[in-house]
Order: sequence, then C-alpha cells, then structure tokens
Amino acid sequence: MKARVFVTLKSGVLDPQGKAIQHALEGLGFDGVKDVRAGKLIELELADGTSDSAIEEMCRKLLANMVIENFRIEKVA
Repeated sequence: MKARVFVTLKSGVLDPQGKAIQHALEGLGFDGVKDVRAGKLIELELADGTSDSAIEEMCRKLLANMVIENFRIEKVA
C-alpha cells in the first residue's frame, strides 16, 4: 500500500522559500503570480492493512511540525 503525505505551512506562517520562488517566476517574466507557498511531498510504501490512525500518528510525531505545518494524507491505489 502506498500513501502520500502533503505537508504545508499553516496560514500566517512566513514562507521564505515560497517568496523566493515567486520572485524567480517574476524574474522569468511570469506575471500574475500573486503568492507561492512551498511544501513537501512524502511518499510512504506501507504494509497492507496499515491503519489510517497509524499513518496520522507518523505525521504528528515525525513527518510534520504540528506547530507550523498542516498535513494531508492521500492513499494511492
């Protein structure tokens, strides 16, 4: 079983990497980019039957910093 975990900064948390990407896009001539928020994607290969609660616990304990980040789990067929 595969799962994807998308980790993003919470709203209101400064995102210097996102700002750098936005500035670079503007420098390349891409107009209209109002904001960029950068995040990370973590792909997990899990044993069949791994519970949703176990995946959430992995996120809360290691994969995401719950003070400044949110996460979303997507199971992949």
